[in-house]
Amino acid sequence: MADLFGKLVVRVHAPKRRAVLLTLGSLAALLVLVATFEFGRHQAGFDVVDSMRGALAASKRIRDLEAENKRQREQLEEADVARRVDREGYKQVERSLGDMQSQIARLTQDLSFYRGLVQPDTLVHVKVQTMQIVPQAAAGKFGLKFVLMQTGKPEKNVAGAVAVAIEGLLRGKPVSLSLYEVSVAKRAGLAYSFRYFQDYDETVQLPPGFEPTRVDVELHAGRDAAHGFRQAFVWKSQGMSTETETKDAANDVQTETE
Repeated sequence: MADLFGKLVVRVHAPKRRAVLLTLGSLAALLVLVATFEFGRHQAGFDVVDSMRGALAASKRIRDLEAENKRQREQLEEADVARRVDREGYKQVERSLGDMQSQIARLTQDLSFYRGLVQPDTLVHVKVQTMQIVPQAAAGKFGLKFVLMQTGKPEKNVAGAVAVAIEGLLRGKPVSLSLYEVSVAKRAGLAYSFRYFQDYDETVQLPPGFEPTRVDVELHAGRDAAHGFRQAFVWKSQGMSTETETKDAANDVQTETE
């Protein structure tokens, strides 16, 4: 019995102390690992302070780039608005230009009409009121449609002759083709006899390579070939041709013979 008590060993059981010691040991091991890691990075040239500075600089650069991107987006929006405004302005200018061209065309027609009423003093009291050149299906074929009318108050019938010529370029040289040379019906000239107006529709065939520039019309009263009234019209194969020149043919003859 005495031997049993002599071999008895008493051990103190303290679980809390053991847990605290284990926790402290773990923390110490973690601190050692962290210190070792930081020491290794320091030995390799890594600096925590420099790293923080780099991170701050990168963050600032990102903020600057975002601000610059925002500013450029605003400028792009402003440019887009300005472009739309310019486009609308161009459209208004084009509309205004079209209106002005229409007004010019109407005024040109009115001017041609009033020129007919105030034709210069001449023995020929007839003039071409309108000239229209209509292209035909065949190449080089056109229809000359024009109207003669009296100038001033038509009190009686007038009669006379009409000479037509087409001016242009043939192989780069100026050429004048008479009505006989281009008329499909081979007319040498035209006659008129009317009181108010008379219209014509003559088909002409231009030679290959000929580039027409204008139509000359010379009017003579009765059989007087020495005196005439000449008008020139720009060759325009669509719409009405505009008058470019009005002369007393007699004055032209005197000028050329001097």
